[in-house]
Amino acid sequence: MARDIILGQLRLTVATLTIEEINQDRDSFMAQIQRNVDIELRKVGLSLINVNIVDITDESDYIDSIGKKAAATAVEQARVDVAEQEQFGAIGKARADRAKEIEVAQNVAASDKGKKQAEQDRRVYVSEQEAIAVGGENSARADIARSNADLAEQEAEANKRAMVARNLAEAEIQKAKFIEEEERLKAEEIVREQITKQQIEIAAEAEAERQRRVAKGEADAILMRYKAEAEGQQAVLDAKAAGYEKLIAAAGGRTGDASTLLMVEKIESMVNAQVEAIRNMKIDKVTVWDGGGNNGDGSATSNFVSSLVKSLPPIHDVAKMAGVDLPAYLGTVSDPTEADSE
Repeated sequence: MARDIILGQLRLTVATLTIEEINQDRDSFMAQIQRNVDIELRKVGLSLINVNIVDITDESDYIDSIGKKAAATAVEQARVDVAEQEQFGAIGKARADRAKEIEVAQNVAASDKGKKQAEQDRRVYVSEQEAIAVGGENSARADIARSNADLAEQEAEANKRAMVARNLAEAEIQKAKFIEEEERLKAEEIVREQITKQQIEIAAEAEAERQRRVAKGEADAILMRYKAEAEGQQAVLDAKAAGYEKLIAAAGGRTGDASTLLMVEKIESMVNAQVEAIRNMKIDKVTVWDGGGNNGDGSATSNFVSSLVKSLPPIHDVAKMAGVDLPAYLGTVSDPTEADSE
């Protein structure tokens, strides 16, 4: 089936071309066969890989005759081309020889001219080069001087920048050292203040504890003193109670007599108190104006002293103020009016 498809498409392709087209343009012929056969083979699931044409012949040998004619024509044309080329070669050779001679003469003349011109050019060039060399040397010296000046200026500028940079770096270093020292001093001050604060707190706590202990000790001492005083007073009161009880028993149970006896014990201290009232009086510093009118009752000075002594309360009156009547054997207080009448 594939063979039939290939042969059929080959006949179809040959029928669409002339013998000259088939014989002269083999590439186009094979391309058409490739295209037509491949399309039909793909319809049945096949694919054409390559097309090779070994030879093309026909029954009348027309294609072979065309080839022979073309070959003979090519041979004759080749001979004509060879003769023409030989003629062209001879003419060209003659022209080339003539052109060669002319060119040689021109080249010789040009060579002589060139030599003269070259010598002239050499001299001019040498002079120019010497001038250029001198100018170059001068320019080089000037460039060297400018370069040295620029170098000195750049070195000065670089030194200036380096000095500024060093100064700035030194300033930054000093600033950093100052900041570091300041921070160190602050840290030391903070630590010192913290230590001082802790010491103050410890001292305050110790002082508070001491004061608490002192206060507690003082309170305990006061309490103990009060207890001791209370116990002493209690002992005194107990002793007095026991003494009073014995005194009342000695007085036969008469409390009035017991009170009188107690008052009698205090008479001496009462008299001493009255004496102390006028003891420190500077009599020599007292000035009494005595007008002499005594009316037979003594002088004004004696009356002053008598009145001063009478101004002290009598012992019996003091005892009565305490609710105690002194016994008669201690004396009595006379009525002043009776004394005057006597």
